[in-house]
Amino acid sequence: MRAVVQQTVGGPEVLEVVETDRPAPLSAEVLVRVHAAGVNPVDAAVRSGMYPLLGEPPFGVGWDISGVVEEAAPGARFKVGDEVFGMPFFPRAATGYAEYVAVPSRQVARKPASLDHVQAAALPLAALTAWQGLVDAAGLAEGQRVLIHRAAGGVGHLAVQIAKARGAHVIALASEAKHEFVRSLGADEVLDYREEGFLERVGQVDVVFDSSSQGTASLAVLPEGGVLVSIMEHWNTALAAEVEAAGRRFAGVSVEPDYASLEAIARLVDEGRIRPHIAETFPLEEAGKAHELIATGRTQGKIVLTVG
Repeated sequence: MRAVVQQTVGGPEVLEVVETDRPAPLSAEVLVRVHAAGVNPVDAAVRSGMYPLLGEPPFGVGWDISGVVEEAAPGARFKVGDEVFGMPFFPRAATGYAEYVAVPSRQVARKPASLDHVQAAALPLAALTAWQGLVDAAGLAEGQRVLIHRAAGGVGHLAVQIAKARGAHVIALASEAKHEFVRSLGADEVLDYREEGFLERVGQVDVVFDSSSQGTASLAVLPEGGVLVSIMEHWNTALAAEVEAAGRRFAGVSVEPDYASLEAIARLVDEGRIRPHIAETFPLEEAGKAHELIATGRTQGKIVLTVG
């Protein structure tokens, strides 16, 4: 099979397509023939060595996949021919940029019927990050107010939709050029984070979903008991202590595989309440170009690799 691997850390040029052995599923695993693989900022951070998650190369990055079950080992939740999507093994290596991936069947879910594989591959890591932050950690409820940073990005544009599906009032931050896009997602208010004093216009919110390493900057809009969800500084114990000392709750979120949440997300997708936005697609052989684009930090929605 073809897979994208790297022999050293470095720029996008270190990603190369090689021929390698097809993996064999173990007990309760499925072998997925991958049709599309999502590209996320963490992929580029690991590739470059900035985030040494997988140790020393050689390894293959990529976690988001959507495809069809080719083999099902005894005890697996799916059968041959089932369409599935997921984010297997994170934060360990999954080598998701490949024609085949063997995964535990409880780390994938049935693909939303209303999406094709490219759209489905855009969902897992970003949607699970938003879900685990807003729903599991913050307990976002109907009628609450939530502030979402980087609302046009891969995680942010799904966080807006998940928050709206929960019945929240969504205040979204994005550059002015992306305001129309963010409003189309259902945001109730959209503010330009580059304008001086923009936080003063937010008012009080119950939850801040921070995907931009703002630290305690957002505490001004959180009343006592409010929740600061951080996905970029989930490891920051000093930040957590400062937030707690201020009488707010800190929720550091590092995404993990979760088929039950994927199923809940898939239901909202098929109800028409969540839709991933695809910024651009690339063939597997152009994974390096996909990484060049995601490194700009200006992507609207998600980037996806097509496989096979």
